[in-house]
Amino acid sequence: MEETTSREKVLKKIRNALINKTENPYPSVDIESLVYHEFEDTLDITFAHEFTKAEGKFIYCENEKELYDNLISLIAEKKWVNIFCLEPDIKKTLDNAGIPFKSEKADFTKMEAGITYCEYLIARLGSIMITSRQTSGRRLNVFPENHIVIAYTSQIVADLKDALKNIKEKYINNMPSLISVITGPSRTADIEKTLVMGAHGPKELYLFLIDEE
Repeated sequence: MEETTSREKVLKKIRNALINKTENPYPSVDIESLVYHEFEDTLDITFAHEFTKAEGKFIYCENEKELYDNLISLIAEKKWVNIFCLEPDIKKTLDNAGIPFKSEKADFTKMEAGITYCEYLIARLGSIMITSRQTSGRRLNVFPENHIVIAYTSQIVADLKDALKNIKEKYINNMPSLISVITGPSRTADIEKTLVMGAHGPKELYLFLIDEE
């Protein structure tokens, strides 16, 4: 009975607050001005700088041909055999580059590296935005030990709010059930303040940025 009374008291306070609205006690506060400093470089350079600061591996590609060459070099250097990909366009890229890959469900747990696209790149944070609406789905961004993301310069936005605005406009009334922001490879220092890489996701994160200009 006491619990019900307490609940009613809280609800009554909420109702009264909604009915008797108070004026803004700080009317002179400026909420329109920018909170962050202006960018000193272009968005692509800013993104690359922030991304590498977060331990991401950034690879710039002038065109698709350079993407092929860089992918081949990375895979050969790391000696990866099991590459997993679900994106149809990336599959064509891998085929054109002569890079063998797998996309069957039975091969998912055997992968050494997973390759995906992304939604947007957030310059100020050096972060990658992904959603569950992508062909790669939810698992391919967190399961592989090595995550390779292919993106284009047109996907770079200044701030997180810009990426969210674009997502809302892109999917309108069919929003993704999951929107994630990846900043560097997975890490944690929860246990004895010792930094452990790859604790909850990929140990290494690669971003291949293709210049569309």
